[in-house]
Amino acid sequence: METERASAVKPVLADLQRVFGDRLEAVVVYGWRSHGPVPTLALVRTLSIEDLNACAARTRAWRRAGAATPLLLRRADFVRSLDAFPIEYGEIIQQHDVVFGTDPFHGLAISRDDLRRACEGQVKSHLLHLREDYLESGGHYSDVDALVRESAPAFEALLRHLARLDGQTANSPGDLVHHAERRLLLDPRTVGDLIALAETVGPAPVDPVKLFPAYLETMERLADFVDQWREA
Repeated sequence: METERASAVKPVLADLQRVFGDRLEAVVVYGWRSHGPVPTLALVRTLSIEDLNACAARTRAWRRAGAATPLLLRRADFVRSLDAFPIEYGEIIQQHDVVFGTDPFHGLAISRDDLRRACEGQVKSHLLHLREDYLESGGHYSDVDALVRESAPAFEALLRHLARLDGQTANSPGDLVHHAERRLLLDPRTVGDLIALAETVGPAPVDPVKLFPAYLETMERLADFVDQWREA
């Protein structure tokens, strides 16, 4: 785990150990993006309102250290919720570092059917919101620009989820573009431009407004793909 991420979670771990004592079973750091507050998940044996109050008193200090407020769950609750949150929990299982305890996800797997249904819901929701938000923008340049920029990270995440549905690990932009072209039959230039927007902080590397028609077509193709998905 990178030094910066490790430093950010030190106060979180110390406080969780103080609050939960031997009820703390595992703490993991997860997430794909290197910027922003560091996300953590803590699995505990029991969880009470007193525990929540004790943690709530420390959240500001955690944020100052660069850590996000941790997810607090009993391991049994995590396991029972795999079918309800196959994308979110699947990413934690796939991309995490253990900072306390033993790996709590050993032997756990996300159902392919649960993941496909969740991907379908996210793809179609993304497409509906693109259309709706474009109408709401009235076609104004600045509003369409913001729409494309702000939705690009979610598009990148969708591609990552679809790669995982195919059993592929796509950690880099190049991996995502390759999978999108070969398996999803998407235009690699459009995909690459959208990923570049998602990865960029500051001036856009491409014109988001000019990209919108191709973006919309790409999402329509993804909706068709996930409808007809079959294991490769």
